[in-house]
Amino acid sequence: MNARRHGRFAALRITVTWIAGCLVASALMSADSIAAPPASLDARAIGQASGATATTTPDGVVKIGWPRTDVTVTVDGMTLPPAAGLGSWAAFAPMGTGAMVMGDTVVFEDEVDAAMDAAFTHGLSVTALHNHFFHDTPKVYFMHIGGEGHAETLAAGVKAVWGAIRAVRSTHRQPGTGFGGTTPTPGHVDADAVTKIVGQPATDSAGVAKITIGRTGTMSGSDALAAMDGDFIMSAEEVQPVLHVLRKAGVHIVALHSHMLGEHPSFYFTHFWSTGKAEDLARAFRAALDAQAAVKKP
Repeated sequence: MNARRHGRFAALRITVTWIAGCLVASALMSADSIAAPPASLDARAIGQASGATATTTPDGVVKIGWPRTDVTVTVDGMTLPPAAGLGSWAAFAPMGTGAMVMGDTVVFEDEVDAAMDAAFTHGLSVTALHNHFFHDTPKVYFMHIGGEGHAETLAAGVKAVWGAIRAVRSTHRQPGTGFGGTTPTPGHVDADAVTKIVGQPATDSAGVAKITIGRTGTMSGSDALAAMDGDFIMSAEEVQPVLHVLRKAGVHIVALHSHMLGEHPSFYFTHFWSTGKAEDLARAFRAALDAQAAVKKP
């Protein structure tokens, strides 16, 4: 990351952490003085492209927000005001001749697929998917997004993500409690067939076919209707290709996060779930492996 880009990123992070209630400033602000700031962003244009009210901070970061007032959430029995942690937001900072965006999007379980697909369609990256609360009803998750490019194009991408979420809620007011479809029942999965498709040995443990290659995938149910769950360990460069391929195959991404601190290089983990024919699930898993292997290593 060059000095100029790092400087704008630092300014953006300061704004974001301020929203979260933290006062982390001096170390990050020093990088902003390394190079002259890029041209300022047009808050009105970003607001028009995003369909949200845009404001500009003194350091030139343009922010938009969307409080989730459409669904009542309780945490440990207490009704949570949207201002207390149920607000989606995105922040735009000038970078070179364009801009960068990062943000946090509140999603309920049945909104994740639509929100993630919209992000990918509009050239945004998904950088994390996790929870912020325990004992919340309905379950709330937070999908972090990022991107670089023309400010208005990025803003339109954020609008598409939020629009996809609104479309889910317009069909049913309350978040769903399942993915839908037929539920797999205990049976037998042909581990040999899975092995041939994936190209890695699958072990059979009480009807569960399991593959471990520095990452794990398991299948249970039957050949006709199985469930697949597991996780990928990925370098930063591998995250987006793997997510794209899994979603293209209809696999649900249920988490994206780190498992360690201070490791070099850094690794990230995505956890997934899907149901369908065992052979189709195996092909989806193999496609993600191929996408990961195709990433040029640094």
